[in-house]
Amino acid sequence: MTVLILTCEQDVTADMVLAELDGHGVPVVRLDPADLPGPVALSGEYVRGGFRGHLSAGGRLVSMSGLRSVWVRRPGAPASNTAEPSDWLTEESAQALFGMLRSTDARWMNHPDAARRARHKPWQLHLAQRSRLPVPATLITTFPQAARDFAIRFPDLVVKPVSGAHPQEPPRAVPTSRVAPGTDFAAVAFGPTLLQRRVAKRADIRLTCVGDRIFAARKAVAPDADPDEVDVRFATSDAPWRAVDTPSSVAAGVRVYLQEAGLAFGAFDFAEDDDGMWWFLECNQSGQFGFVQIESGQPIAAAVADWLAAPGAADAPSDGSRAWAMEGH
Repeated sequence: MTVLILTCEQDVTADMVLAELDGHGVPVVRLDPADLPGPVALSGEYVRGGFRGHLSAGGRLVSMSGLRSVWVRRPGAPASNTAEPSDWLTEESAQALFGMLRSTDARWMNHPDAARRARHKPWQLHLAQRSRLPVPATLITTFPQAARDFAIRFPDLVVKPVSGAHPQEPPRAVPTSRVAPGTDFAAVAFGPTLLQRRVAKRADIRLTCVGDRIFAARKAVAPDADPDEVDVRFATSDAPWRAVDTPSSVAAGVRVYLQEAGLAFGAFDFAEDDDGMWWFLECNQSGQFGFVQIESGQPIAAAVADWLAAPGAADAPSDGSRAWAMEGH
């Protein structure tokens, strides 16, 4: 049984998991949907009540019925690397590839439908509240007066994008920034704006959840750090990420979150305040973890590889092991 990894060519995080799978002799095919059609080819037939599909990439041909799991990591847009890309070809290629993969019994990390929903930040905040994770007071609005009223109630605010654009996607990636005193918020009328109470944090927390396994890492904020430097992705701090125990209430909350979201993987960002409270900021369903593993020593790539290599619907015995695998153990 083969593991299929969908990601772009330059993905060091995927390289780490691929090395783990190779080290354990697990067959792997890695491809970028951007190379379909071309270096990546597919074929599928629905005949006599059954489905037979094949994928070709890197000189290898794999049967879709032989897929153990699919890791949707950081794939390019289908057909975007063709000589004459077009919206039509991208849509046709996406429908063909992901439609066929949905026809298999492979396990997903993460399923495209769940992943698409999981990127909506307003829904993330709602789900975090339902999961009993602490969420800073937040407003998303296009009403300037609503923003002004919110700022009166919560004078110390940050502004961040409503979308979940990755830092690698300029110019859409906008750092979280502190709202200047006296802002009149007139510009709010020109686009949805997310305002959130600033957490006076003493540390940033990156919590990576793989199935049922949780890896939390802490990056301390220097006592003399600039309070306007609120986005850890762009911070100048050289403090390392260190492994840390996860409070039981947070561990329970993130497990509920992933279960409700239908995700097998999630990279959570929290802000730890002076009282030790972990405040939920967001969950990235395809977040990076290589930098955390390198600094903290946590075996996150091995955990991902273990999940991908676990028995799935197509090869699990009928003694209950399949249910165990599908629960992400």
